[in-house]
Amino acid sequence: MAKLTKEELGSIIMDNKNMFYHVAKSILPNDSDCSDAISEMIVKGYDKLDKLKDKSSVKAWLVRILINECYNILRLPQTTDIPENLYSEQKEEYGYLYAALYELPDKLRTAMVLYYMEGYQISEIAVMLSCTQSAVKNRLLRARKLMKEKLKEDEKYA
Repeated sequence: MAKLTKEELGSIIMDNKNMFYHVAKSILPNDSDCSDAISEMIVKGYDKLDKLKDKSSVKAWLVRILINECYNILRLPQTTDIPENLYSEQKEEYGYLYAALYELPDKLRTAMVLYYMEGYQISEIAVMLSCTQSAVKNRLLRARKLMKEKLKEDEKYA
């Protein structure tokens, strides 16, 4: 099997830049942190390109790197506080649906973004998130339930 070239990797990264942003944004509230995580994913992707065994799984491999980088950023000591009214700010900027999505726990939110926004299959998401397919299905089920409750709650106050 032919190895993936750096040019091919670059092309894949450019073709999927919006998807990478959505994944990063599903974990990190700050756009500059999202950019940092994506930059680190790109650097690590190029550095570890020789470790990629299956050319067909390059997007899943990159998403896994990106998710790890997002969690690394979350573990860093925060220099700025996340505003307490983040939900309200998200609601104003992006609307109720996005704000409700951002209220979900990270694992649920990431599964929702990959499935509904990016159109990945459950089996692909399981590989990206290093979990079983049933775990992905459960995360999606719980996420839909929580989103429905949050949106109903917002409807009362709108």
